[in-house]
Parts: sequence; structure tokens; C-alpha cells
Amino acid sequence: MPGLQPGMARIRVKDLRLRTYIGIKEDEILNRQDVLINLCIHYLASAAVQGTEIEQALNYRTITKAIIRHVEANRFALLERLTQEILDLVMSEPRVRYAEVEVDKPHALRFAESVSITLANGR
Repeated sequence: MPGLQPGMARIRVKDLRLRTYIGIKEDEILNRQDVLINLCIHYLASAAVQGTEIEQALNYRTITKAIIRHVEANRFALLERLTQEILDLVMSEPRVRYAEVEVDKPHALRFAESVSITLANGR
């Protein structure tokens, strides 16, 4: 993860727990499973730290709601695909300069708490 540059803000959304169809086995195709999503978003916050208007800040609620709608309304064979689609949603906000998305699939392996994929993008 790159360090913050002057004027940049880092938003973290931690442990967003959603349910979706994820996987390729029959029981995964037929039943929703929990996924745990963590976001790290960098954006230029110079105007937001000096002002009081919501329009000056990146609206993390709007981004999170779009992620919730997308994840809950679709099916995903691969954790990588789900993670990329979430990253694409975050990066579609023009003010985002860098984003990192981690998606955990709890109990995907018998002796592990979870399996996760992390993808990042920047401009």
C-alpha cells in the first residue's frame, strides 16, 4: 500500500459482512455464503478538511451501498472475480486515487479461519 501524499486521506471500511453466491461446488452454487470485505481508499481531501460541505468529501456510504447491491445481487464463481468487481466499483469514483480491496471467504478451508484475495489499483 502506498504511503499517503500531502492532502490525501485514507478511508478504511472494515469487516463489511455480506452474503452472496460464491464458489463452484454444488452447495456453494445453491446457498449464499458470508464474505467479509475490507476497503482502503485514498482520495484528495484538501477541500474536505477545510470545508463543511458533504460534497467536498468522498462519500463512503454511497460507495459501500453500491458494493452491497452488487455483491448481494450477483453470483461469483471465483473470489478473484468478486474482488476485481468490487475494486472496479470503487475506482469508478473519479476522486479515488488508490484503492485496495480484500475479500475473505470464511471457512473456505477446513483448518483455516478464512481465505482472502487482495487486489489494488491506482491512478
